[in-house]
Amino acid sequence: MAEPKKTVFDLSATYVQLADNGATRPVEAGTDFWTRFAAQADLGIGRLVWTAAQARDWPNWEMNPNGDAVFYLLSGAVDLVLIEGDIERSITLRPNNACIVPRGVWHRVIVQKPANLLGITRNAGRELRPVEAKRVEPKR
Repeated sequence: MAEPKKTVFDLSATYVQLADNGATRPVEAGTDFWTRFAAQADLGIGRLVWTAAQARDWPNWEMNPNGDAVFYLLSGAVDLVLIEGDIERSITLRPNNACIVPRGVWHRVIVQKPANLLGITRNAGRELRPVEAKRVEPKR
């Protein structure tokens, strides 16, 4: 039996990748994480567990086509906005509230009170659209 890992780390600075084969590994977050993610195929395998301070509204809509996402609010207050068909739906999250965003649903966060959000996401194929592009056309 393998020895348990004894390393303690800050989940906002080091994300955790949960591979489909059951393995886990820490991944340094940093300000360039999403740039590295796009260029590093192995980061798209499995799911990522992360936390991030939410001080501003998300500037983009996000959609994860390859898996559902779980968001859990640790502190603060946010509205999670989903586009379902032609309808925008807002879900208010307060501390200790969680929400599942189904795969393929465009979503973003609007900050009501500075917050800390925990996410578990399958980011392979993740797409972003600027918030100004209010109407999100389906892929053809």
